Amino acid sequence: MATPKAIAIELSETEAAELASRLRRRKVARADAMRAEIVLLAAEGVSNLAIAERLGITRVTVTTWRRRFAEKRLDGLLDERRPGAPRTITDQKVADVVTTTLETLPVGRTHWSSRGMARASGLAPSTVQRIWKAFSLQPHRSETFKLSTDPLFVDKVRDIVGLYLNPPDRAVVLCVDEKSQVQALDRTQPILPLRPGQAERRTHDYKRHGTTSLFAALDIKAGTIVGKCMARHRAAEFRRFLAMVEKNVPADLDVHVVMDNASSHKTKQIRSWFAKRPRWHPHFTPTSASWINQVERFFALLTDEQIRRGTHRSVRELEVAIGTYIDARNADPKPFRWTKSADDILASIQRFCQRTVDVQQRCG
Repeated sequence: MATPKAIAIELSETEAAELASRLRRRKVARADAMRAEIVLLAAEGVSNLAIAERLGITRVTVTTWRRRFAEKRLDGLLDERRPGAPRTITDQKVADVVTTTLETLPVGRTHWSSRGMARASGLAPSTVQRIWKAFSLQPHRSETFKLSTDPLFVDKVRDIVGLYLNPPDRAVVLCVDEKSQVQALDRTQPILPLRPGQAERRTHDYKRHGTTSLFAALDIKAGTIVGKCMARHRAAEFRRFLAMVEKNVPADLDVHVVMDNASSHKTKQIRSWFAKRPRWHPHFTPTSASWINQVERFFALLTDEQIRRGTHRSVRELEVAIGTYIDARNADPKPFRWTKSADDILASIQRFCQRTVDVQQRCG
């Protein structure tokens, strides 16, 4: 059965401006913003199926709101009256809760709770929670960010991402870093193992048995790891690790090394080591941008799958566990798949910076 042809949508300047405003406005429910985006994409000639896939909704939903807009224009995007008891919370009351949440803080606290907002607004906590859910507000959550101030940020991003997406011929690309001060921790009492209906349980306190530092080099194409645990993480240890890596790379290949700006990576000793080896090419990540070094993803997996829940009664036991994990990964290597181009990354950062500036201007 043939799929019906989608209704063509043409917008006036006023309608286009209003729909775009609904996408940007903070005090618009997610459903209203989604309907506005459906119509804007439809006006650009995007098919119903493509709109549904982009927004993560069904094609029926796209078809419904496309048809309602074609029939009633902007009024068609409003919710129809539903059966049941009439609303007791006015639109102004909802707007007051949203505005208070976004623009004020409770006395003596860093963020609003649903009970605190309920006392301040005279509503029930469940009502406050429904309003927050409708406007995607989560005052209890906080995320971190750090923007790089490296003056060569753009050049370094293009350089490193270029290596990931289009590595040179007759060369190996290695992401190198060290995970320092990895602690060998043991629990003060035996761990109670996993059972049906009961999660693994452990004591909240622990015993320290020393630390080690893991040096690792990730081959981005093969997905294999060269790793070495050492007692310290100075330039001397880093040079010894580089010498170890050199033995694992065929002599006829160039070596491109992606690493961060740690002081141990830029000493005279390390610069001299690279200078004596013309086939080695160091590439430094921008400052405060360790996320661009793929070996950091390996460190995160190592922490999640071995270190965090592991129990180690000595540094030697910890180092053996790390070595076993690396051997298991090398036996079945899975390279990380880098998908973002440099232009995509820079555009995303530009959008974030613009939002940050806008927020500062509003607050100022």
